[in-house]
Amino acid sequence: MDKRGPILFHVQHLLGVGHRNRAALIAQACAQAGLDITMTMAPGEDPLPGVHALPLPIIRAADARFSALVDARGRPVDAALWAERAAILAQEIDAHPPAILLIEGYPFARRKFAGELDPLVAQARAAGAHIVCSIRDILVAKPDPAKTGEIARKAAALHDHILVHGDPDFVPLCDSFPLIGDLAARLHYTGYVAPPPITRAQTLSAKAPVIVSIGGGAVGAALMTAALGARESGVLSDRPWRLLGGPNLPDADVASLEARAERLPGVSLEAALSGPDFRTALAGAALSISQAGYNTAVDLWRTGPRAVLVPFAGPEGTETEQPQRARLMESHGQAVVCPEDGLSPESLARAIHAALNAPAPDSPPPNLEGGRESARYLAALAGASPLG
Repeated sequence: MDKRGPILFHVQHLLGVGHRNRAALIAQACAQAGLDITMTMAPGEDPLPGVHALPLPIIRAADARFSALVDARGRPVDAALWAERAAILAQEIDAHPPAILLIEGYPFARRKFAGELDPLVAQARAAGAHIVCSIRDILVAKPDPAKTGEIARKAAALHDHILVHGDPDFVPLCDSFPLIGDLAARLHYTGYVAPPPITRAQTLSAKAPVIVSIGGGAVGAALMTAALGARESGVLSDRPWRLLGGPNLPDADVASLEARAERLPGVSLEAALSGPDFRTALAGAALSISQAGYNTAVDLWRTGPRAVLVPFAGPEGTETEQPQRARLMESHGQAVVCPEDGLSPESLARAIHAALNAPAPDSPPPNLEGGRESARYLAALAGASPLG
């Protein structure tokens, strides 16, 4: 039997691209450490060096409210699609029994995938696998304490280990998930999962640009619109402005933003940059204007530009993760926050002025060795090295 273990990594992103990007760095760190790893991906996604891809039919969020799950054509997910995905996963476990089943998020997130993931856990456990959860530094707060308790009990039932990809000295998980104490013995903080560092120039050019980025772009149009409004009012008109549109920015928004950008000298609406290209742009920027997702924060810590954060809070203001991270970065002198609620060209201009005139950060970035530490810990669980 072709036994590709030891790790099967179940990854599911619904709206943005941040989860997938962080998971990719973890998977590649495992591959570089000599581990055999298979990761679920959407059909047609770019392959990752050293990582086996397990394509699953696409399921994504219908909108920013996460009101429903839809397939690749925007149709509600039906029983046939769930069954197709379940069959692929079951076949993978049968053919290549893993030493570790690594699950991104669930049950702290992705709870609509319970029907897919609970049987997967049961099958992998029966095959002798360790069950490990992979979660980011900050979880979205639940207004109902009963729901938090239910999630904690579910996590205790499912997972042998929980990898927290953050630094407890920057933000402990209990700040966003109060009942995590019940799971404390299973937690392992890895540090933030970050790409390799890029050197920032000691002295920037007088024409160092303003970089406006929106990650995947599904919820970034308002930020782009406010940035163009600030530039139209004369803010930093002596510098180039590079607006980086995400791959999920709707076509109608792209057309509207392009029409406005074309009327402004030195302003360009460009395709999103990724990986080293994006970090190189940030390292040479006079200012970054962005949301406050996990990967954006890591890239800012790696490259060190002045930063304005407009954290995504969602249409109902219930998405608490980015606002919490942004406030923490602001408290450490690493950014200025412009809340999404009330975002306007004027409020963004004030935040830009504050960021450019702020003192240098008063504290170093947190631990950014999360990829390497995740691979080390998983290798130990798989028996490839001592757990210490």
